Amino acid sequence: MCRFIETIQVRDGELQHLSHHNRRLNETRKAVFGVSEQLDIRKYVAECPADGIQKCRIVYDREIREVTFSPYRMRQVQSLRLVRADTADYRYKSADRSELEALYSLRGNQDDVLIVRNRLLTDTSIANVALEKGGAWYTPATPLLKGTKRVWLLEQGTLKERDIPADDVYSYSRIALFNAMIDFGALVLDINRDTIIPV
Repeated sequence: MCRFIETIQVRDGELQHLSHHNRRLNETRKAVFGVSEQLDIRKYVAECPADGIQKCRIVYDREIREVTFSPYRMRQVQSLRLVRADTADYRYKSADRSELEALYSLRGNQDDVLIVRNRLLTDTSIANVALEKGGAWYTPATPLLKGTKRVWLLEQGTLKERDIPADDVYSYSRIALFNAMIDFGALVLDINRDTIIPV
């Protein structure tokens, strides 16, 4: 049976953006398994580590199967390689990351890949992205995964959605990588041909 994951940031003992994680977990359960009963992650997490930043990993299918915590250390990313993957599909946050890992293996000497599907930017292997132009931040309208942090940033008005053709990437000034564990603004690269390597 397919299993799925939620990765939740725990900051000083508090689960961050829990309502967004609950929503995605229950939407996935309904879409994949036809289960309408709503689960609340909080009922399965008795106590969170109290200090610093921790990663809470929830594994589930129809039910929540496993809850684990681990210290979090952000991966350093200083360069990205554009890779084409027109059939890539990661709309649900599956525990099976083999497709993403295969794309990651194409990074060459770069730290990660920036995945291009049907000529449009999507995500890296670990994060959603946003690109800056004229002081505004734009995130791809069709990412591989609609991350919980991405949803929250759109709701806050911090980001706007738009199609970003891979051919236009160098017309933007900076790129930010973010996910449930990487806060927006914590990992930002200037865009040039040393930081984003063409296909």
